[in-house]
Amino acid sequence: MNSNQAVINKPLFDESQAAQLRRDKVTRPVVYIGTGTCGLGAGAAKTLARVEHLIKVHHWDVEIVRVGCIGLCASEPMLDVQLPGRTRLSFGDVDEKKADDILMAMFEDGPWPEVPLFQFCTPECTPWDGVQCIKDHAFFGPQTRLVLKNCGLIDPNNISEYLARQGYESFRKVISTMQPLELCDYVEASGLRGRGGGGFPAGRKWKFALQVEADQRYLICNADEGDPGAFMDRAVIEGDPHRLIEGMAIAAYGINATKAYVYLRAEYPLAIAHLETALQQAREAGLLGKNILGSGVDLDIVIKKGAGAFVCGEETALINSIEGRRGMPRPRPPYPAVKGAFDCPTVINNVETLSNLPEIVHLGAEGYAAMGTGGSKGTKVFALSGKVARTGLVEVAMGTKLSEVVNEIGGGVPNGRAFKAVQIGGPSGGCIPAQHLDIPIDYESIRDLGAMMGSGGLVVMDEDNCMVDVAKFFMDFIQRESCGKCIPCREGTRHMLEILQSITRHPRNEERHQALERFQGVVNLEDLGGVIQDASLCGLGMTAPNPVLSTLRWFRDEYEAHIFERECPAGVCSELLNYKIDPAVCNGCTLCARACPVDAIEGDPKGPHFINQEKCIACGACVTSCRREAVLINGGGATHAEV
Repeated sequence: MNSNQAVINKPLFDESQAAQLRRDKVTRPVVYIGTGTCGLGAGAAKTLARVEHLIKVHHWDVEIVRVGCIGLCASEPMLDVQLPGRTRLSFGDVDEKKADDILMAMFEDGPWPEVPLFQFCTPECTPWDGVQCIKDHAFFGPQTRLVLKNCGLIDPNNISEYLARQGYESFRKVISTMQPLELCDYVEASGLRGRGGGGFPAGRKWKFALQVEADQRYLICNADEGDPGAFMDRAVIEGDPHRLIEGMAIAAYGINATKAYVYLRAEYPLAIAHLETALQQAREAGLLGKNILGSGVDLDIVIKKGAGAFVCGEETALINSIEGRRGMPRPRPPYPAVKGAFDCPTVINNVETLSNLPEIVHLGAEGYAAMGTGGSKGTKVFALSGKVARTGLVEVAMGTKLSEVVNEIGGGVPNGRAFKAVQIGGPSGGCIPAQHLDIPIDYESIRDLGAMMGSGGLVVMDEDNCMVDVAKFFMDFIQRESCGKCIPCREGTRHMLEILQSITRHPRNEERHQALERFQGVVNLEDLGGVIQDASLCGLGMTAPNPVLSTLRWFRDEYEAHIFERECPAGVCSELLNYKIDPAVCNGCTLCARACPVDAIEGDPKGPHFINQEKCIACGACVTSCRREAVLINGGGATHAEV
């Protein structure tokens, strides 16, 4: 293999060519537009069309580059402008009107419409006065971007731009200087743990597969990403697909695999398109296929589209799906590393795990291990969403406090509302309350609080969220997505959901025996969760009760209010809301009485009305119809928007 080392390590570009491809300096203006899924959802296609129209009308000599999401989803659509000799400027919330103003200011010396979000300060270019550098921006400053380092900066459909930023150099180094077992030891020394949920050491998993005698081994990238509120994998593949391909090539070499699959959900059409383009480019460049760069290494990567079943995020169910079977978990052992796809040793890692590998080789195992905590090395990517000012993709070093992610990077809870909890790890995770928000981000600390890192979804909740309703939402999702193969998961999650539904049901809709069943069910809720955890077949079933158990642990008072007082303190569970009319405000217009579907509102015209609680079904029609906001909910006022 090393006889071809000179060919393998031959530079693809000289430094001047690489600088041009990196656009360290530009010779003509460049407009960058974020056209990832989040940008397109915010209207980036219209912004792009407007920019193209302006360039055509004004005959500007301007290059347009479509980039992926840089992570600041709250400011999409985003548009950057780079002039010759000057730093690249980034603008947020750019609709068609703003695009007009920005381009006229930049290319026709018009008045500045607004201060840009930030600029990409580099020693090669002159900075703009009065504009902060990206490293000083509140969202980006505290981050450590390894996996996301190219997202939003490069054209994901141009392999040359990736190559100019040290792309595929790590792969070339590995196949020219290391044997597979050496690489496994190297990755194990880096401390990289699987970013898909369990956090198993990646290098150790690889060695299990490598040490099994076999003629064929498989590598599978799990890009199924079924957690509500998670969009990390999608953004990485859309914005930097070659990073994933290089990571897969490194991992495949480490286990002597010549065939690899990317299991990618069909609901991600843009990610699929970008990955297909990148795979074709890598083949044409000799970085995939037979005898890669003359090294004797073979590798083919195939995309397998998933149908969106949550259970296919579990590795044995995913293998079944790849084999053309129904996506259902298999009993373990044997584990996939010993007997997986097509009965061959198989390693399954997720997008983030594999995308870390080029950086690990570039930094060195010791350099990567220097980041993080004792048991959790490197960085972690989170999809930050919910009741937070700056939503988006965040990558921070392990050990960073969770409060820093929510309050500093995310800007905290908006509108003066109080933070209540953050849901981490999706349906398989749990809620972390305000009193523990200062914990460091690592696998053990989060697990000790009854949650799990999971794939990295972070959903922030404020005082207006009902934690019982949150638990019911996730349990409903889990119950519907259960494959039904094992009784503990199939029946246990159904029964847990029924208990949660019973404690949020209006007393009027409850028979006497149902009230007794409700109390009995709540008493057994924790025991039921324990049985599901202990007896379920796969990891998804074992973690299914986590949302309920974690909210019970930290927000028991809310459960007690629902159970004993039959009230929802947050005013979310509609059937437990208590509606009354304030006689001092009501003018007897009768709008509410006419809107009530069960004739529960009584009173004379032009006189105060009242609600017959025996008839009221808590539908809220009276609130939405009242123009004077005279209807009180749980003793307080309510606006039309709140209802």
